[in-house]
Amino acid sequence: MSETLKPATDWELAGIIATYRDKRLPIELRGAGSKRNVGRPMQTAVTVSTQSLRGITLYEPTELVMSARAGTPLSQVEAELAASNQMLAFEPIDLGPTTGSDAGQQTIGAVFATNLSGARRISTGAARDHLIGMKGVNGIAEEFKSGGRVVKNVAGYDVARGLTGSWGTLAALTEVTFKVLPPGNSREIVSLTSLLAR
Repeated sequence: MSETLKPATDWELAGIIATYRDKRLPIELRGAGSKRNVGRPMQTAVTVSTQSLRGITLYEPTELVMSARAGTPLSQVEAELAASNQMLAFEPIDLGPTTGSDAGQQTIGAVFATNLSGARRISTGAARDHLIGMKGVNGIAEEFKSGGRVVKNVAGYDVARGLTGSWGTLAALTEVTFKVLPPGNSREIVSLTSLLAR
């Protein structure tokens, strides 16, 4: 079992990545580890967790936008949204119980890093369709920012959407900015679960 490091700042994360890059040693990036058993086991020199990168940094209910540090538990994000009668329209799926982890452990960074979406994906789009910006550190230890707080703020290549679904193989996410919505009318959004129950 490799050592687990939990950087609390972007520059600290960049320093760790730089150290292992210089040593030419592989690292494992993870949030809370709820999807760790998906795929083949990795042999790495160290595990770097984003769990200490926590907190909602921006929430504007009237603008339907939220920003949160990558290690913020999804349950915290959903509770904050529910208090304002809002939600993540793509309904992030929790793989914890099916992969040997506890339910409700995933982080918001992992939601976008894996692009795993729930039943409403067929009508509202995937996680990447709701992502409008991110901050992170790439494999050569450079801090970067892509997108912004509004959809129209994106010019050129949309790096944020390109990294969504990369499972941490291209960059370590440190903050994500995404669209939120009020709960949809149940007649307009048909969940896959109800279709399968028929």
